[in-house]
Amino acid sequence: MSDTNGSMAAVWNGSTGQRWVAHAERHDRALAQWGDAVLEAGAPAGVDRVLDVGCGTGALTRAAARMAAGGHTTGVDVNELAIDQARTAAAADGPANVDFAVADAQVHPFAPGALDLAISRFGLMFFDDPDAAFANIGRALAPGGRLAFVCWQPLAVNDWTAVPSAAMAAHVGLPPMVAPGAPGPFSLADPDRIRGLLDAGGFDRVTVDGMDSHMWLGTDPGDAYGFMREMPPVQSMLDGKDPGAVGRAEDALRATMEAAAGPDGVALPARGWVVTARRR
Repeated sequence: MSDTNGSMAAVWNGSTGQRWVAHAERHDRALAQWGDAVLEAGAPAGVDRVLDVGCGTGALTRAAARMAAGGHTTGVDVNELAIDQARTAAAADGPANVDFAVADAQVHPFAPGALDLAISRFGLMFFDDPDAAFANIGRALAPGGRLAFVCWQPLAVNDWTAVPSAAMAAHVGLPPMVAPGAPGPFSLADPDRIRGLLDAGGFDRVTVDGMDSHMWLGTDPGDAYGFMREMPPVQSMLDGKDPGAVGRAEDALRATMEAAAGPDGVALPARGWVVTARRR
């Protein structure tokens, strides 16, 4: 794998990636509705040759392979542990028409025009050169090939992370600001940026549709608190701060989880974009 985009590869092969894999079932439950939206938008079927970018442990990849039962689906990710787990899951219960590779979609030498569909569930926001990444994915698609993915709308309208962060920030301050467009969960929050990247990458017939849902965070407030407390953004807010302030921030985080509890567990509003396009 090229050193290009190496900073993100380091992140996802470090503690962040390890934590993601350890909580894979939780993430798949929390993001299931977003994966369903990708599959509905991309509509894998028949003999489609499908690429899942940033596939994680492969739940979406395997679902797409089952829908395109006469074709083949490949999942790629820079997270080596996630790919290992994806391969293990596929070996255990299929389907047979799926494989996985440790690869950076920004630079990987995909065969030109070899794919019918590229999909992603929150896997396209972490490229250090998104222009190069979308162009590379575009070249892998045959003319008329489809692209379907989901990404987050701005942080301010995603209560699942904004509300806990604001509650804690009252005691420990805001985390360092990330430059607009820098690799991270909200790098594709601006729909005009999405359209520009796709146009430059060789795509047309672009649609960017809003989707409102909820992010499931845990079975009960204690479970949700334990999960959120381990999240890297929360840890970065609390690390090195005055112990008393940290305790008050932790109490505030617990309170937000308690306030968000309902009959199906703890959930907070989430907003994303469902994006589709065609290769010119």
